[in-house]
Formats: sequence, structure tokens, C-alpha cells
Amino acid sequence: MRELRWASEEDDGIEHLAFNARADGFAVESVVVGQRYGKAYGLHYKVRCDAHWRTTYAWLKIVGGGELELHGDGAGHWRDGLGHELSAIEGCIDIDIAATPYTNTLPIRRLQLAEGERQPISVAYISTPDLQVTRAEQAYSCIELNRVYRYEGIFRNFSANLTVDEDGLVIDYPTLFTRLPRGR
Repeated sequence: MRELRWASEEDDGIEHLAFNARADGFAVESVVVGQRYGKAYGLHYKVRCDAHWRTTYAWLKIVGGGELELHGDGAGHWRDGLGHELSAIEGCIDIDIAATPYTNTLPIRRLQLAEGERQPISVAYISTPDLQVTRAEQAYSCIELNRVYRYEGIFRNFSANLTVDEDGLVIDYPTLFTRLPRGR
């Protein structure tokens, strides 16, 4: 198990994440203390992926607020914690939790892009702190294999080059997140 932290470059937020690679897949548990749209929040979340980096489970809880549970089959079919189908995100393999750079790791690892390759995808985007789930169009490109990837938030006309480590975990996400301690 690895533990790491990110600091928000937008405000005074911080995240502490425990990353566990297992034979049957990957699991994380994390706590984020942040601020979004002028509202401070605390977020506790867990995400599990299969051995091919397809998201199979996500649980998010806002301290003193809402809770969200998602179950995926790895093929783009989703249900909520009560077993109801979530047709709005049908076909999405990956999730993107707005409060963390961790969920960028999911498509970076799953897509296995060759250097110079670009792949548009649809993701289940989870806004914070309201935990609303919507479909969002994104794209990833491999700039430098296993080192630098370009993220494009097509749905919001935003892009950034993400530096990652040997596990595909973000080191630097310009203007949004920096791994602590800085300079690592």
C-alpha cells in the first residue's frame, strides 16, 4: 500500500489517499478537505477497479451531508446503492470525481495509450460537494509514455498536461493539484 497527498492550487485544500494494488485490481480510500464554488467541504471516498482499471465501485460521503454509491460492471453499466439503473451514465467505464486528481489515473492506466495517441471517452462526472453524477466528454493523449498525459475536459473547454509517476498517479496537475511534498 502507498499513501500520498495532494495540495489544491486553487485554495487551501488537501487530500490524503491510500492506494492499494492487489492481484484482483486496485482500491483506494481517501479524504479530501477542500473548497469549491466558495463552499468548504470534507469528502471521504473509496474507489475500486478491476485488474484492467475498469471502475467497479465508488462510494462518496460529504461530511455532514450527502452520500453516493455507484456499482459498475466494468462494461459501462451502472447502478446506484439501491440497485437502480443509472441510464444517464450508460457506456461510461471511468468516473471523474471533481475534487481529486486520482480519478485521472483510471483512464490513463485503462486506455494504455501509445505515445502520440489520443482517445476521447465519456465519463461519469461526480461534482463536489453536491455529488451530482452526469455524463461528461473528455479525452486523454499520451505525450510521453508513462510520464506525461494530456487531459482534455471537452465538456468545459479545459486542458492540462499531467505528470504521473510509475503507478500513473498524478504528480502535477497544473493550476489544480500538486503532489506533496512539493518537488517530488
